[in-house]
Amino acid sequence: MRLSEFWLAISDEYGEAYGRVLTRDLVLEEVGSRTAEQAIKAGEPVRAVWLALCRATDVPPERWYGVGQREPKKR
Repeated sequence: MRLSEFWLAISDEYGEAYGRVLTRDLVLEEVGSRTAEQAIKAGEPVRAVWLALCRATDVPPERWYGVGQREPKKR
């Protein structure tokens, strides 16, 4: 997941304003007890941050890939 796709998924799932608040203020245990913005700046993979945010905010798994985003290929 690219950073631009991350922000599109954030906007699609939460709305632009609330999404910015979540990424700036919600501390995610899964990514080292940092906010999404801090984790990305620290080098965490963007997809890992997105998935941690989804789990922390109870987004249903069928929406973890963002509106309009393709699901990864099954292995």
